[in-house]
Amino acid sequence: MTNRVSYAPQDFQKMCKQAERDHESKKLVVLMERVKRQIAERENPGRTGETTTESGLLRLPSRSAMFER
Repeated sequence: MTNRVSYAPQDFQKMCKQAERDHESKKLVVLMERVKRQIAERENPGRTGETTTESGLLRLPSRSAMFER
């Protein structure tokens, strides 16, 4: 037998809403970093080589990929 944790429906809904808020917060942080990077690139146009590696690190998985598990 496996021990499965079953949450009450309202607890599950709360958890889903919290996960959605967390996801939206992460997306906002990524957006703010992107804007900061774009502003820095405009102020220092010669330093574009450094920012290309950062863009890959700031990517979040798509929303559908998160809920496939």
